[in-house]
Parts: sequence; C-alpha cells; structure tokens
Amino acid sequence: MPDYPLQGKVALVTGAARGIGFETARQLHGRGAAVVLADVDAGQLEESAAAIGDRAAAVATDVRDQGQVDAAVAEAVERFGGLDVAVANAGIAPKHVETMRTQDPEFWQTIIDVNLMGVWRTARAALPQVVERRGQLVLVASVYAFMNGVSNSAYATAKAGVESLGRSLRTELAPHGASASVAYFGFIDTKMVQDASEDPVMKRFEGNFPAFMTRRSTPALAGGAIVHGIESRAPRIIHPAWWRVGSVLRGVIGPLLDRRMERDPRMLEFVREVEDPNRTTGGPATG
Repeated sequence: MPDYPLQGKVALVTGAARGIGFETARQLHGRGAAVVLADVDAGQLEESAAAIGDRAAAVATDVRDQGQVDAAVAEAVERFGGLDVAVANAGIAPKHVETMRTQDPEFWQTIIDVNLMGVWRTARAALPQVVERRGQLVLVASVYAFMNGVSNSAYATAKAGVESLGRSLRTELAPHGASASVAYFGFIDTKMVQDASEDPVMKRFEGNFPAFMTRRSTPALAGGAIVHGIESRAPRIIHPAWWRVGSVLRGVIGPLLDRRMERDPRMLEFVREVEDPNRTTGGPATG
C-alpha cells in the first residue's frame, strides 16, 4: 500500500494542457484524486480536462501572475473542498539555443519568471492548504539542475533554483507532517523538447553525446514517475532512472566535465555557431 494513498485527494497541476503535466493529472485522477488542471493555453486546457472526465476542472492560469495562481488554488478548494497536492510543472524553454551574450535579456528574464518564480508562486499559493491537510508539493526541475547549462543558461539557472527551493521546502514542511519533492527529468518527448530539438545547431551538438543520454522517454512515463513519487513521498523523482548516477556523482563528474568542455575544440566551435549573427532565433517552446 502506498505511503500516501491518492484516493479522495485533491491535486493541482500547472502546465497541464499537454505533455508531462497532462499525464500527471490523468494518472493522479486514475488513482482516485480530483484534479485541477492549470495552463496558459485555455483552449487546449479545456479539451484536456474533458478528456480526463469527471473530478477534473480546468482553470486558465499564467504562472507569472500570482493572482491567477491564487485563483487556481481557490477553485480547487471551492470545487473539491480543499487541496492536498500541488505539482508545479509549468515551464518554457527557448526554441533556439543561445548564449547569455546573444540572448534577448527580456526573454532570459521571462524564462526565470516562468520556470523559477512560477514554481515559487504555485508553491506559495498552495502552502496553506498543503500544511493544513498534511499534503505534498512537487516542484519540477530538470537534470539541468546539475548539468552545465552552456547555451541554455536561463533554463539551467531556473531549474537549479527550483531544486534548491524544493530541498528547503521539504525540511520546512516536515514539522507540519507535509512534504515536498523535486522532480528531475532528462529528455522527455514533449512539444517543448521537440521544438527546441529542431534547431540544427543543437542537433549537431547532441550528436556528440552517447545516444543513451539524449534518448527520449515519454510524457506518460514521466507523469507516472511523479505519481509514484507522490505516493511514496520521495524527496527526489528522477526519470529516466539512469540519471540518478549523474545526480549522486555530480560533485565529481560536474567539475571534470566543466573542465573538459571549456577546452574541447568541438564545444568551442559549438559556441561560435550559437553566436553566429546570421542564425534565426527567438520565441519560447512550451509544454
């Protein structure tokens, strides 16, 4: 029997119109929870909630707006009587890799606002209910939390911040009988990853790595990992599982890879290509 049975619980999932968020909501619902799906894409969100069925509600939500996040939590409380679990999953990434020197500063800040501050806003809004009901928070980070974020510094910075926030929250919630988990995902076959992978420079860059590192898992498996992590109150949810090795050995592997990357001629050429002023860049990849 799970440490934390989901039957009868109420969950909020941000970034739930598609991808990992939708699969998480669907599988939470399958375990007997009522779910509130929140996403900025209102049209797709309604379709996704309808596809899940009863005990599923859709609330159009931009996680950059604290008032809208508060309203999503209020909808969960009003419609289903409370909130036990909040999964802060909403996120964006650039469609084209860029260095900090070449990326639009406003877009760099937008990525931080969605991927880090949006997670903070979600956690902040849910905390009173989670504490009262001895529930759980899941903060979705990435393996970028412990990888070198070359050409993707905003995303990596945000995810490292999410990791730190989640670890802090787990200890802060312990005296109240509540908990928090950090989810770390590798390459998952979501629209966001698909869009970003269309960049030809990024395709060549990925070709330098062993195939198993860039092999994509499915949103269904990622969502299932989150649900299992909630049921077991796991501090860390890592998928695909082999990334656990990278997490455990980050203090050794990280510095060694950093040193290698800054001297590798292929990496230096990659950075030059990324900074080529003739490249077409711009726009976020979501979901």
